[in-house]
Amino acid sequence: MDGGIIFIDKEAGMTSRKVDNILGHLFKTHKVGHLGTLDPFATGLLICGVNSGNKCMRFALDEEKTYIATLVLGNKTSTGDKEGEVIETKDVPLLEEEAVRKAVEELVNEKSQIPPMTSAIKVDGTALYKLAHKGEEITRQPRPIAVYSSKLLSFEGNQIVFEVNVSKGTYIRTLGETLAEHLGTVGHLIALRRTAIGEIKVESAIPLDQVNQDSLRSPLTILNHMEQVEIGDDLYKKVVNGVKIPFRDKGDLLLLTKEGEALAVYEETEQKGLYRCLRGLTS
Repeated sequence: MDGGIIFIDKEAGMTSRKVDNILGHLFKTHKVGHLGTLDPFATGLLICGVNSGNKCMRFALDEEKTYIATLVLGNKTSTGDKEGEVIETKDVPLLEEEAVRKAVEELVNEKSQIPPMTSAIKVDGTALYKLAHKGEEITRQPRPIAVYSSKLLSFEGNQIVFEVNVSKGTYIRTLGETLAEHLGTVGHLIALRRTAIGEIKVESAIPLDQVNQDSLRSPLTILNHMEQVEIGDDLYKKVVNGVKIPFRDKGDLLLLTKEGEALAVYEETEQKGLYRCLRGLTS
């Protein structure tokens, strides 16, 4: 297999881009990408694509993610995590576990967030974190989010460990700050671990230093939500060359060879029943 998908269990202290670079060096290619960036201090599931696998990343479902976060109360940092400087200190009230549990569960009521200045969201073509590095701060508009579930895992002293299942684009650092505010104080994350992206669990991932050629998985592992159509020999060359093909109304299609190799994603044109190549998936 000249390309595919790798589930990495990222360690703390490494950027997601660094993971891509190491995989590129290992597989001797620059065609490497990942799904859902993890902050350097965060650990857990990072889905990476190599060569043909990288071409599939844009079609993967990554709307729902699960995290375990550790929040320390009393200090707020410039980044919302342990990497930043302390910018505010506030007394922590005497808290009962049941009150903390209730506050954690009420995070499901959060429907929007203001993106942190340390995020990669672009404003007028410039990422917010680049402006933050220059000491600039600009007004950001709230963005819709969804917290599907939130539960307390442990509470001891000033430290809260909680698990959340959230939509794409939800900042867990910001949720941590919100939780601290609901408890009458401030706080920041000291640990964050992504345990799932959709139905893919971190238990199926491997550390970066264990990756080898056998670690590559079929792109179908992240494309099984798409309508799949097997292509015969008569259409193979047309698909490889991106020729338009008629199909019955099916929405976007993942075209496969008889051997089950992902060939291309086709979309319906303005002419109903006629499909064009949206993305070839072979290297």
